[in-house]
Amino acid sequence: MILALRPAGEYTGDNSTGKREQSAKQEDETVKDAIKAILENTEKVIIGKERVTKLMLTAMLADGHVLLEDVPGTGKTRLARALAASLGLAFGRVQFTPDMLPSDITGLHVYNRQSNEFELKKGPVFTNVLLADEINRATPRTQAGLLECMEEGQVTIDGKTSRLEPPFFVVATENPVETAGTFPLPEAQLDRFLMKVEMGMPGREEELRILDTYRAGDPLQGLQPVLDRDALMKLKEEAAGVYVHPVVAGYMVDLVQATRSSRKTVMGISPRGTLALQRSAKAWACIHDRTWLIPDDVKAVAPAVLAHRLVLSYGQNRYEEAVRVTEEILDSVPAPTENFEK
Repeated sequence: MILALRPAGEYTGDNSTGKREQSAKQEDETVKDAIKAILENTEKVIIGKERVTKLMLTAMLADGHVLLEDVPGTGKTRLARALAASLGLAFGRVQFTPDMLPSDITGLHVYNRQSNEFELKKGPVFTNVLLADEINRATPRTQAGLLECMEEGQVTIDGKTSRLEPPFFVVATENPVETAGTFPLPEAQLDRFLMKVEMGMPGREEELRILDTYRAGDPLQGLQPVLDRDALMKLKEEAAGVYVHPVVAGYMVDLVQATRSSRKTVMGISPRGTLALQRSAKAWACIHDRTWLIPDDVKAVAPAVLAHRLVLSYGQNRYEEAVRVTEEILDSVPAPTENFEK
């Protein structure tokens, strides 16, 4: 069954207050049911990674992109495929290699002898969910081919601009162990990713569940969508409409300012990172069935949103260290405790 969300404020019957309250309650329940359905459907393929799935969904609702980093075999590709299948979205995959050109991603114009015209041969970027597998194996020139797509939602080929059909969501992967022959992403490109997330290894019980789940075959093959594209776009509207109290906004700014003044950093979070933190926290609140932001929402997404944007002092430029610095800042900046509902 595919769930559908009703637009905000739409209801049937007269204009009485009771009807409006009932409609709002039903809409909240529909949002909650939609998120639950997506998580349960993805759990059929990816076992024990609910938080990672929530972060991926948060990034999608916040109009961002995700950089997944972990060793091979932890389920990075399958998670991206499962999420696309659960939402009924078109999925594309690009295996990055050193000899790849930007046109291999975006496409190029090819001459058609019959029509005597150049026609656009679209690249794999023309999709909804794009898996950029091992993105750091491509040269910086090819990596940069994704920048316009990720930032502007469009592709310019031979001077002609084509819009990408929303939603457009990039999931790029990296292998942190095998670094020979790779090209580390520069800070400017890392900043284009809303989040950087690590999959992590499963525990014993989770791995037993994985064996049991895959004993009869691959569950990904039979995975059916539980939400359609229109419902997803309405969820994104719900996330964008989450109320941010001025005190919570001040808390986010204090966190960002702390990254700039820390002795462990040579470059803190930019204003783009501040906006990314707000968008992510609002989407996280929406996923947890709230129409207003609280400090816990900010804390939940801050490491994934901020750590990869930090440039640390010499000898400390490791992602794990950046996460620790972010967590230290979260502990040192006092969180407000007021009532933050509108």
